Amino acid sequence: MRNTARWAATLGLTATAVCGPLTGAALAEPSTTPSALYAPSALVLTLGHGDSAATVTPERAVTLTCAPTASGTHPAASAACAELRAADGDFDALTVRGDVLCTKEYDPVVVTVDGVWRGQRVSYERTFANECVKSFHGDSVFTF
Repeated sequence: MRNTARWAATLGLTATAVCGPLTGAALAEPSTTPSALYAPSALVLTLGHGDSAATVTPERAVTLTCAPTASGTHPAASAACAELRAADGDFDALTVRGDVLCTKEYDPVVVTVDGVWRGQRVSYERTFANECVKSFHGDSVFTF
């Protein structure tokens, strides 16, 4: 037990000694690139058919980066970023559009979102009744 504590202390001190000067240098010299002015916003969205993400294998996945500019493999990256900014990154605030009619067929679709939104860790999961309901939840975030 003493050896384990000694190794843990040694590793902790070594990490501090090695990484400490590196972080100090990064803080002492701020970057002049535009991306340094923005908190990171990078997400991975996945889709699969089933009742929960724990039992579903993702069938599709896209990336969405919103800061400093919209990019990624999401087919409507700019619109999705604008929609998320308007909802302040709250996926539950995205609502179903009123002009949409979907069947009541139950073929569950699970969407997951993992990543960082404005510097904060994000992990989101939602099960929609079917593909139609998913596609019209919000304007563009879940349309991939």
